Amino acid sequence: MEKIVFLDRDSVRADFRKPRFAHEWQEFASTEPEEVLERLRGATIAITNKVALRAATLEQLPELRMIAVAATGTDCIDTEYCREKGIVVSNVTDYSTHSVPEHVFALTLSLIRNLNAYQDDIRRGLWQKSPIFCLLDHPVRELYGATLGIIGYGNLGRGVEKIARAFGMKVLIAEHREAAEIRDGRTPFEEVLEKSDVLTLHCPLTAETRNLIGEREFAAMKKSAILINCGRGGLVDEKSLVDALQTGAIAGAGFDVLTTEPPRAGNILLDLQLPNLIVTPHIAWSSREGMQMLADILIDKLEAWILSTTAPTFSSKINTGGA
Repeated sequence: MEKIVFLDRDSVRADFRKPRFAHEWQEFASTEPEEVLERLRGATIAITNKVALRAATLEQLPELRMIAVAATGTDCIDTEYCREKGIVVSNVTDYSTHSVPEHVFALTLSLIRNLNAYQDDIRRGLWQKSPIFCLLDHPVRELYGATLGIIGYGNLGRGVEKIARAFGMKVLIAEHREAAEIRDGRTPFEEVLEKSDVLTLHCPLTAETRNLIGEREFAAMKKSAILINCGRGGLVDEKSLVDALQTGAIAGAGFDVLTTEPPRAGNILLDLQLPNLIVTPHIAWSSREGMQMLADILIDKLEAWILSTTAPTFSSKINTGGA
């Protein structure tokens, strides 16, 4: 019988159906780093959304055979150790292909039409005192005819492209930075920075992409450009972003991710009170439909793995202790 332990069940607000193989299920609302080892003792399958599983912990869990990541990114897992020890690591993709692109454009439209600034004006009573029927204190632009640059052209990048073209935007797909060759349909990285009215990030966080956008990149962008990051916080040097917003190097930014989440020790972006900066708490992926699809896919992957390794029996034991 498999022992399944879900370390941070509250991170996915969806219904998880019972896997169709013999198992014991234990779930915890959340798990602190110092609690991981004890909670995973005896587990054969670990489910985690953001709880980190590193080699120092994994080497003390000889019975663990699979880690199911309830997310797309696997940067919280020591994948090299797992590869060496034969621990299967399975992530979930394609569950937020509508939710994330929609959030990208929610941020983009709010910024390009200066909705935050106008809402603040109304709260301050400025429209009520206007000598004309409207307020025209902040510039409002259209997406139609504007250029969208996409860095990271997986399923999410393609989803963003589809919506952008429906708005009538021109789309540039960035080639990797410092690439030796430019693939068909791609545009050199630097050219995308220079030409984009809106730049959106959808690449994974790796050693090569950490701080991908920093002081040099902001200097290359249009002063009227908007940066959207619904990928990973570490893709952008946050100090450089603060400087770019405060000096007018770019026109605005919409971020759904920060370098450390949750930002218990604070974050410099949260200290800014700027109408041209919107920060949301990593919710781009979290539509009701998207979370349920994630849950369904994750259980599908558990069942597929069991089928590939042994003949399953269809019974279960549910243990919700610690939830």
